[in-house]
Amino acid sequence: MLKLYSYFRSSASYRVRIALHWKGLHFESIPVHLTKDGGQQRKPEFLKINPMGHVPALDHEGFLVAESVAILEYVDQMFAMKPLFLSHPKEKARVLQVCEVFNSGIQPLQNLKVNQFLEKEMGCSKEQVLKWNQHWIESGLASVEALLNTSAGTYCFGGEFSAADCFLVPQCFTARRFGVQTGNYPIISRIEESCLKLDAVKKAAPEQQPDYVP
Repeated sequence: MLKLYSYFRSSASYRVRIALHWKGLHFESIPVHLTKDGGQQRKPEFLKINPMGHVPALDHEGFLVAESVAILEYVDQMFAMKPLFLSHPKEKARVLQVCEVFNSGIQPLQNLKVNQFLEKEMGCSKEQVLKWNQHWIESGLASVEALLNTSAGTYCFGGEFSAADCFLVPQCFTARRFGVQTGNYPIISRIEESCLKLDAVKKAAPEQQPDYVP
C-alpha cells in the first residue's frame, strides 16, 4: 500500500521512516542510491517520481508525494493514529517552526548536491566544504536549542512525540557525520537520547535499512 523511495543516509528520508514506523504503517522501502551510477536520483525514471531529484518520495496506492514536510503532513491526515502534529493551530505552528529550521535552515545547506557544487564548480577544497557544513549545522542547532528552551520535555514539545522529533534525530546523526559535537546542545542531546529509545526510531535508523553500507 505504501512505497517509500529512500536512501539510508538521507536525513530527509530518515525523518519519514521514523514517522511511518511511529504510526505503525507497513511500507516497502525502495532504495535510491545518491552517489552510485552518477546518482540514481538523477535518472529519468526517478525524475518522473520527483522532478527535483530528491528523496524521499512516497507512493500511496499510485498517489505520489515528495519532500519530507509534505509527506509527513499527508501521512498525518490520511492515518490519524498517533498524530505527528499537535492539534491546536498555535501548537501545530510551533512544531512546524522547529521542523522548518531543520528542513530549510540546515539540511539544504549540507545537501549532497550543494557540497558537490561547492567542490566542482566553486573550486572549494574538502576542508572548506567541511567548514561550510559545520558552520550552518552549528548555527541551526543553536537556533533550535533556543526555540526548545521553553517547550522541551521528554521530546521537543513536552511528553508528546511529534514531527519535530522526527526531524531532530536525523539532524543529530548528520551533524556527527560532519564532526559537529551535538553534546554542545544539551536540550537537543537530551531529546535525542529519549527518541533513540523508541522502537520506531530504532527501526528507522540508517544501519537498519536494506541499502545500508558502513
